[in-house]
Amino acid sequence: MVNDSIKRGQIKAELAFVFCSRDAGEAEESDLFIKLVNSYRIPLVCFSYQKFKAEFERLRKSYLEQSESHQIPLSKAVRSMLKQPWRQEYDRRVIAKVEGFHPDLCVLAGYMLITGQEMCQRYNMINLHPAAPGGPAGTWQEVIRQLIDSEAKETGVMMHLVTPELDKGPPVAYCTFSIRGEPFDEYWQAIKKLPPASPQGKEARESLFKLIRKHGLTREFPLIVATLKAFSQGKIRITKDKKVVDAEGRLIKGYNLTDEIDKIVKGEGL
Repeated sequence: MVNDSIKRGQIKAELAFVFCSRDAGEAEESDLFIKLVNSYRIPLVCFSYQKFKAEFERLRKSYLEQSESHQIPLSKAVRSMLKQPWRQEYDRRVIAKVEGFHPDLCVLAGYMLITGQEMCQRYNMINLHPAAPGGPAGTWQEVIRQLIDSEAKETGVMMHLVTPELDKGPPVAYCTFSIRGEPFDEYWQAIKKLPPASPQGKEARESLFKLIRKHGLTREFPLIVATLKAFSQGKIRITKDKKVVDAEGRLIKGYNLTDEIDKIVKGEGL
């Protein structure tokens, strides 16, 4: 979708590279993604975090056991590496693998790892999150459960600046939508009337869960495209000290793209 928008001239940018935290053959979804990227002839870097984690933990255990039994001496550098979390070393390996590229902006979508301080400082990175600014944190499943539990009236989708703290970076751009009225109220009313543990109560909750997900999902890719378009037009930018500002350099709490995204969802935009 982003590549097509660039080709149509709607986004004045180019895709420098794509990074995937899985290798080919690990999952059907990522294999389809890798195939798509290759079909566009965009430089692709794959580095499996699952394989790296398993190997890192294996080596850590082996080296520490041999060191404790005095079979091999370990340098301070090796000891330091083995004591740190695997995530920190993984980030460093990723940085080394993409150091030949010089992106102005990195977009994380479906990247399920928390990035460390070193990577956050090196790149301007924005992440897709399935909630409006100030909304629930966590996975999309956790977000929707919290929305239902709190009887929320509204939710949204946001792109936020990536920080080491999960889903807490400053909002960059967002859109909101109501989860009340038609077609939502039927399920809200059923949830209130029916016992939560009853089959009917569980079914009503699951139906509402799926409906909220459907409405959020239809806005995710349009928001990514609209956000990149806003960046390319200078309507949003990230300062050297990692602040989000508008075209006049004023600090903003996210660029509201609700009207634009609503038009796209209705088939009227982009």
